Amino acid sequence: MDVHSEQVINQKLVSSAGIVDATEAAASAENTFAADVISGLSARHKHLPPKYFYDAAGSRLFEEICRIDEYYVTRSETVLLGNVAAQVATGIPDGAALVEFGSGDSAKTRLLLDAAPQLSTYVPIDISADALCNASARLARDYPQLSVAPLVADFTGHFRLPAAADGRPRIGFFPGSTIGNFDGDGAVRFLRSVRQGLGMHAALLVGVDLIKDPSTLVAAYDDSLGVTARFNKNLLTRINRELGGDFDLDAFDHLALWNAEHSRVEMHLVSRKDQIVNAAGNAFAFRKSERLHTENSHKFSVAMFTRLAAEAGWSADKIWISDAPRVAMFRLVCSE
Repeated sequence: MDVHSEQVINQKLVSSAGIVDATEAAASAENTFAADVISGLSARHKHLPPKYFYDAAGSRLFEEICRIDEYYVTRSETVLLGNVAAQVATGIPDGAALVEFGSGDSAKTRLLLDAAPQLSTYVPIDISADALCNASARLARDYPQLSVAPLVADFTGHFRLPAAADGRPRIGFFPGSTIGNFDGDGAVRFLRSVRQGLGMHAALLVGVDLIKDPSTLVAAYDDSLGVTARFNKNLLTRINRELGGDFDLDAFDHLALWNAEHSRVEMHLVSRKDQIVNAAGNAFAFRKSERLHTENSHKFSVAMFTRLAAEAGWSADKIWISDAPRVAMFRLVCSE
């Protein structure tokens, strides 16, 4: 077992400052969480960043979502990756580092690792320390020839890649249509930051959900078993636990809807009554039927995403599309 794997098992986390204790990283994350909750709940249109879904419980719930019938994204993308992994691998240089943004349980990553044994380093980046540590330990065990260098970070912010990726060709990996969680400007900023972080000669594999009929889209975010509703409300549970909140989960309903104007599925929590909620040392008023906007999931045509990537300095080198329900995998290369 190499040093990076030992760091995972000992729950030592790689950060922009080097190796830090999990408690130190957690304290910094809590301060940011509190600031974002205060800002979002104080806004005229209340909102919270979807990255805060992914505490340990949220990560487990999302894994459950990925297995339900209505949530086609994971199933379609996994089949697609399995079908094209060998083609993807031909574009990966010897000794390259695979850098995954929002790695979660790294399940799809195994398809690339199996197809591309020439990869020397894997850098999973995730905001959830628990999910990251568990997944990295399993990968270090199953791929002993691979240097696994986990990085606990908000991949939407500034961070520095671990030294294990220095001097190596870099391939970014961003599956799951997570790019759809950004608005247009945010997606461009993120893709620009990835280009800068990976370097000018890097490539980026991005999973994109394609536009389809609204009934299929909404069902994927409002499943009949109520798993997505629990996932959405877990954000309130996390606020209660970590920020001294007193949200009554039964006083909010889960809502998913298709916004055709902005080409996105939206998730909200809707207040069932007039109420005052305390969190992070502040009091927030909710009116009956007022919405707390928790997530956007934008859907694209091939042309729409190609244009968006071009704004960020990437060009689409290859595009693979699944059978219905259709999702796409784009291989982007630097165009500037």
